[in-house]
Amino acid sequence: MIAQTNLGGSFTLPDISITLNRMGYGAMQLAGRDGNKLVWGPPRDVDGAIALLREVVASGVNHIDTADFYGPHITNQIIRKALSPYPNDLVIVTKVSARRGDDGSWIPAFSAEELTLAVHDNLRNLGLDVLDVVNMRSMLSIHEPAEGSIEAPVTALAELQQKGLIRHIGLSNVTPTQIAEARRIAPIVCVQNQYNLAQRADDALIADLARDGIAYVPFFPLGGFTPLQSDTLSNVAARLAATPMQVALAWLLQRSPNILVIPGTSSVEHLRENLSAATLQLPPEAIADLDSIGGDPKHP
Repeated sequence: MIAQTNLGGSFTLPDISITLNRMGYGAMQLAGRDGNKLVWGPPRDVDGAIALLREVVASGVNHIDTADFYGPHITNQIIRKALSPYPNDLVIVTKVSARRGDDGSWIPAFSAEELTLAVHDNLRNLGLDVLDVVNMRSMLSIHEPAEGSIEAPVTALAELQQKGLIRHIGLSNVTPTQIAEARRIAPIVCVQNQYNLAQRADDALIADLARDGIAYVPFFPLGGFTPLQSDTLSNVAARLAATPMQVALAWLLQRSPNILVIPGTSSVEHLRENLSAATLQLPPEAIADLDSIGGDPKHP
């Protein structure tokens, strides 16, 4: 077990008392793989996954990102086995609006009935009476945000919130227009989109959310299934005696104070590397070099 650090400082979600350490943990990689079926079935080493989660929490992480369609169901069941009864300050953020086909595909599940079923699945498999934060992931396009109304699914989640099954609502894989639409229905505490050194389409959105005090949580902060590769990144890392992935995470933490990072791993060694990135300070010349990878962002 490593010593606790400040994990990149903290961020308080808007209008509520939930304060998260900015370095969190994404649980997707706790699920296994079955041939071409990714995030499917149990991991090879369930006991190892349990030990990893316990180190996550012991290291000071209080924000775990998950979904009941990871596995499906497997990841949440492992989280429950490893961590229940949960620490009082631990916030589990889950996602809904997708289900898995028998072939491992990711299928939209947007209807009120499907969303209600997903919320109850999360509650049961996590062993909770209420979910801290539920992100509605737009599935109008599986791989990137696509315009189209999300009024119906957000309204369905707002009704479940009113029933006391959900404390707070977030969004994932969405456009600025959809965020504005959702905020007219219910308070939105976080937005989770793809963003990293190479994927920079949300530069302006991050600034807008920062002004409103809304958290931005990049998924695939290290590139996801295609890890980040860049000579510039490698050169900066070598100069700072760090790994490229540590530099990529440190860049996100320094990019904007409303960014929360949730790198995932099934390896204790990689977990420790990732958490150490929270203490890595990038000098201005390193940030300038890194900014060139994806264009020159306008920092908020």
